[in-house]
Amino acid sequence: MQATAVLKYTRLSPQKGRLLADQIRGLPVERALEILQFSTRKAALPVRKALESAIANAEHNEGADVDELRVHAVEVGDGPTLKRFHARAKGRGARILKRTSHITVTVSDVRVKGARKAKKGGN
Repeated sequence: MQATAVLKYTRLSPQKGRLLADQIRGLPVERALEILQFSTRKAALPVRKALESAIANAEHNEGADVDELRVHAVEVGDGPTLKRFHARAKGRGARILKRTSHITVTVSDVRVKGARKAKKGGN
């Protein structure tokens, strides 16, 4: 059983979003939510919202047990880029690229192959 949530047109650079997505991929959802809650990165809030939406979709639409869900896949893709100009010397202009992202989170109750195991103890 899988459930997916998509958050589109987020004003977040895909590169910054992928750094956070790599940290939570393959983890149990409660551990992933903890990591996102206490992260200081800008990407933590939109990724967390997408993850919470995927969990709600799994619980409501599929009847899944929340305690057994794991983050199956997290993808942060490129959205449309907003192009702006900044005034420079001698009447020139410099381009500013304001990037956007599409965040897709999939949760599943099946263990992900090749996913890292959560460490026990303090190590």
